[in-house]
Amino acid sequence: MNKVKTLREIKKIVSGLRKKRKRIVFTNGCFDILHYGHIKYLEKCKRLGNILVIGLNNDSSVKKIKGKNRPVTGEKERIAILSALEFVDFVVLFSDKTPEKLIKEIGPDILVKGGDWRVKDIVGAKDVKKRLGRVVTVPFVKGYSTTRMIKRIKNA
Repeated sequence: MNKVKTLREIKKIVSGLRKKRKRIVFTNGCFDILHYGHIKYLEKCKRLGNILVIGLNNDSSVKKIKGKNRPVTGEKERIAILSALEFVDFVVLFSDKTPEKLIKEIGPDILVKGGDWRVKDIVGAKDVKKRLGRVVTVPFVKGYSTTRMIKRIKNA
């Protein structure tokens, strides 16, 4: 099964899954240089519901957020890696700086972000709560970050 979907495709899929009473979990990120912390985070996301949809920042969006030297891993590779994970159901690439449009269009039951976020600052949280969904933060695995990994590699 091809896990990579356009916004139009995922909206249709999610609509059908809702009729089957499936809980849709949404998270987003750059997921540049996928590491142990990412894996644990995504596993926790999946356990919160039935279907895990990842909004993945495309390369130009990552540059806007992380700077001109990022991403280290291109969007095609990041898509392939995330799609290979058994607990990831769908990946939707987006070009905006934030996933606000995706969240509004998909309407997840559960919106998840990392533990460094405060719920009130999470993009899309108000929209999800308005539809009686939940917004959850998942703590990071201590010692794992892409930025930290890049610094370690540069200093090696």
